[in-house]
Amino acid sequence: MSDFPRWKYWLVGIVMVLGLLYASPNAFRPQPAVQIVANREAKVDATLQKQVAADLDKARIPYQDISIEKDRMLVRFANTEVQLQGSDTLRVALGDDYTVALNLATTVPQWLQSIGARAMPLGLDLQGGVHFLMAVDQDAVLQKQQQRYLDDIRSILRQKQIPYDVVSLSGDGVQAVFKTSADRDKGLDAVSTDNTDLNITTDRTPGGGYALHAAIKPDVLDKLAQTTITQNVTTLRNRVNALGVSEPLIQQQGQTRIVVELPGVQDTAEAKRVLGATATLEYHADDPNVDPQEAARTGNVPPDDRLYYDKNGQPVVLKKRVIVSGDELVDASQGYDQQTGLPDVNVTLNSTGARKMLDFTTQNVGKRMGVVYIERTPVVKIVDGKEVHSSKTTETVLNNAVIQGVFGKKFQTTGLTQQEAQTLSLMLRSGSLAAPMDIVQQSVIGPSLGQDNIRKGERAVILGLVLVLIAAAVYYRLFGLVADIALVFNLLILVAIMSAIGVTLTMPGIAGIVLTLGMSIDANVLICERIREELRNGSTPLASIRAGYEKAWHVILDANVTHLLAALGLITVGSGAIKGFGVTLFIGISTSLFTSVTMTHAITALIHGRRKKLKTLWV
Repeated sequence: MSDFPRWKYWLVGIVMVLGLLYASPNAFRPQPAVQIVANREAKVDATLQKQVAADLDKARIPYQDISIEKDRMLVRFANTEVQLQGSDTLRVALGDDYTVALNLATTVPQWLQSIGARAMPLGLDLQGGVHFLMAVDQDAVLQKQQQRYLDDIRSILRQKQIPYDVVSLSGDGVQAVFKTSADRDKGLDAVSTDNTDLNITTDRTPGGGYALHAAIKPDVLDKLAQTTITQNVTTLRNRVNALGVSEPLIQQQGQTRIVVELPGVQDTAEAKRVLGATATLEYHADDPNVDPQEAARTGNVPPDDRLYYDKNGQPVVLKKRVIVSGDELVDASQGYDQQTGLPDVNVTLNSTGARKMLDFTTQNVGKRMGVVYIERTPVVKIVDGKEVHSSKTTETVLNNAVIQGVFGKKFQTTGLTQQEAQTLSLMLRSGSLAAPMDIVQQSVIGPSLGQDNIRKGERAVILGLVLVLIAAAVYYRLFGLVADIALVFNLLILVAIMSAIGVTLTMPGIAGIVLTLGMSIDANVLICERIREELRNGSTPLASIRAGYEKAWHVILDANVTHLLAALGLITVGSGAIKGFGVTLFIGISTSLFTSVTMTHAITALIHGRRKKLKTLWV
């Protein structure tokens, strides 16, 4: 035993210390809190902090702390009862300028957080939270794609100088009408060359014109629908992460739906604000031939135009055709205009958007271009005692400025307040939704149910651990106690790793921990039985210990590799609870290989290594 490497002692010691250190944040329970986030035009600052304190003092609601973290304010309370009272009071006092939501604030000491130690995030079933089922509006996807093809066909016909009467949406496609069959045939050749995704047919119109009808191919529509929902999943995940909701679950369900789970959020209104805080920009050409005031007064707007309003309520008439939309933005960051010093958003387009913007600005220097800010917010109304889900779309013209020069890939959007620039850059940087979505189902899991699940999970882990510890100590005596120490540290190291890498703990995850505890003792059973066998064969105690670890290692490795492969299969193929179980199992088996073999070997070497005349073993 004296030949046990010294570096392994150091390795075991370091792992034990790190395990204790990074598992310790889980002993600090999260504290009930109220989160305050500013809506447009409002600010989270010291003035708001004083106002919140005054409102709570006036209502005689005790609070423990009010702090500002990044762009939100957290008000901490002693218990959930006071938290609910404080939330109701602040909602009334702050009004629509701020969103007030229930949350759980971390109580982990700052020095632990500074080294990356944090409490393990809890899943929806343990922490409580909100669950949404969202449906993607596939009709909007089709309409948006049809509008693009309409614009493309018009552009192609104009570039090829092919005369036409009208190009318009018709049914499930785009229809172009020509005066002569020769023009139609030219149009057919031009459109079919550049648009292989379209089924193009020809016929005659009731008025005697020659029509060309272009419909999107079914396989292209199916691919577009899948791409749309995949992009929306990614966009929602990016936006929720950027807005500070920890450990969300966002995944596709079926062909047109997305499941969203936000652990820790107890207010559905707040959750809807997070999900509904989706904004994008659209760039439209200004129509100089229409008087906006007259159009707003009479309601007479040309068919290719649309009436908008700016932030001051002034009418603006812009072309319906979108020059560049939000899904063609690559990056957006808040900055300040070098000439005026006012806030702006620096926008970067992809290659397609850059080409469109370059072509438009090249031909329209000196003319105006409008920037439309589009914000979509879910709305729930009670009709005949039932919830009716809909959405509210707000479209505001941020500015309608003169194009001073040619630009393409990079440019600035001005006319914003600092808060608007900050919010808009966040939304654009997180991505644009490829299609609108509506909430079709929602549910809330209360914190009391989550706490009950936590208590049951803790009991299961403690009961399983105690039974294994007692059985090992009784049957294998001193070696059993060594195995018990390794088993406890296996649990600590498992929790530490899951906490450090941010694995969300759920009820299936707790089941994986309990299973890991039972499986990890198997390695020590193999080692102890091998040592007993060596003693029965007449080997000395020290030689039996050495042989026991060496000869049992291959069996232990073979057994655990099969379990690791099974856990890896659950992680790769499974999703949700099954994947969580697989992750916990994989980490637990990996840590048990270290603690059951290397750690017990190190402790046994410390006990028996210097005893050269060891005569008996308690095994």
